[in-house]
Amino acid sequence: MLQAVRITEPLDRADATETALFEALDCLRTGITVFDRDERLVYCNEHYRYLFRSCPSVGVLIGRTYEALIRMEIANGEIAGNAVIADPDSLVADRLAHMRYGEYRPYDLRLSDGRLVEIKARRTRSGGWVALWCEATHARQTLDRLEDVISLSADAFAFWDQADRLVLCNAHFAELHGAASEQTLFGRTFLDIVRESAERGLFLVPEDIESWVATRRAAHRKPAGVVTISMPDGKSYLVKERRTRDGGRATVLTDATAHHRMEVALAEQTRTLARAREALARTRSEAKRKASYLAELSARLNTAEAHAEAAKTALLRTMSHELRSPLNAIMGFSDLLRARADKLSHEQIRDYAGAVHEGGGRLLKLINQLVDLSKIAAGRYPLEREPVAAAGALAAAAQCVEDAARSCKVELVSDLPDPSLKVQADEQALAAALSYLVDNAVKHGRPAGTVHLSAKADGGRVVFRVADDGPGIPDTDKPRMFEPFAQGTRAKEHHGGAGLGLTLARALVELHGGTITLADAPEGGLAVALALARA
Repeated sequence: MLQAVRITEPLDRADATETALFEALDCLRTGITVFDRDERLVYCNEHYRYLFRSCPSVGVLIGRTYEALIRMEIANGEIAGNAVIADPDSLVADRLAHMRYGEYRPYDLRLSDGRLVEIKARRTRSGGWVALWCEATHARQTLDRLEDVISLSADAFAFWDQADRLVLCNAHFAELHGAASEQTLFGRTFLDIVRESAERGLFLVPEDIESWVATRRAAHRKPAGVVTISMPDGKSYLVKERRTRDGGRATVLTDATAHHRMEVALAEQTRTLARAREALARTRSEAKRKASYLAELSARLNTAEAHAEAAKTALLRTMSHELRSPLNAIMGFSDLLRARADKLSHEQIRDYAGAVHEGGGRLLKLINQLVDLSKIAAGRYPLEREPVAAAGALAAAAQCVEDAARSCKVELVSDLPDPSLKVQADEQALAAALSYLVDNAVKHGRPAGTVHLSAKADGGRVVFRVADDGPGIPDTDKPRMFEPFAQGTRAKEHHGGAGLGLTLARALVELHGGTITLADAPEGGLAVALALARA
């Protein structure tokens, strides 16, 4: 521990090591004070005197008690707030209790000039105390803004530190977990809060409590975990867990009651349909003995019905998510802009407007894809065939997804052919098909990976190839990847997209009389080959 008396002149110190230590402590932008077991000051550095600018010299401060220092701050007008003037003894008692007993959260002290000082106190092995004084004005203002934002959300938010202790939540999260206020939960671990909520019956636990808690904990520990929980009042919440950049966790609980009830109703309808199909199967078995033609017709009808049901379910599920997600973003951020336009900074307004624009772009892309798909299905998609340079088509496709590739840190590597190599195709349709393939590779390839684009002559054809180094697609998934709204197993790690890119690419290629195939790439990912007639 530092000596009980601070030596004010470096030349009087015993050795150069002690001199260097004191000079280093004086250079810190954190105030340091050391008290003995009688709460008397035995050391302070220069930054402590900088924070409290009315402080006398170090020699005058040494030997004073912590209480004397607090009362000196009050007398000199350093502390902000009318409550301090009206009842200074309460502030003194609160400050002394913080240092003597210690608290999980630091002590915030607001100064009369608007600054905020954060005090952290810890006991020393010799029975004294060390207190660190840091100016936290900017950090606290940032935290206040974050708290204002999450308080406006209809979702329940919680943030956890690296030790999985709660550091921030909104009132909705506290209410769901039976807390009178957010502050009563701060410092508690995720497991303690979840287990206590289950034991108090705040959530429906379909199994024993420990198994339910283990399920929540498993989702919480994943980099991106999702689980659905139910309440005694019939409400359901979708719980999303994400790892934060500082090594902590973020938890968001979204009211999914309507969606959950729809799933329950759909499950019941599915069971009813299954029972009906069983009855129909018995009827068909009886009809087989009477007429083979009716049996064959019935089998075809059953197959068509299954495909229609699957397509309808996929359409409802995909469209519900792909329409509601951008619409929720548009409505939420536009409401925020309308309600708080006079309080938002230019950067916030630009960010919110960007989010609204991004949501609109996603909607427009989905609508354009559906319109193109319906035109192709109806045979009303016009083609204007002409010789198109293969190199130009590849370059245009790469340019269309440059922003998406940059955001995913994916490198686009183009192996452009000779400019004289051309295909007979509609230029816009070819560009659209290639951009769908490149966009799919960027989204579903390896993060910060590489996407290779190439084209080469193969007899009377030109073969375009787009390959990524991502997880690839299992052989069991490949036959259905060209179906509308199909999502492969590797798509579970990504967000956005209705599953129409490969469908539209194949449809546009087949309009030209060409072919499109999937294969495993040598790099370990997926390779898509598009072949068209050479011009």
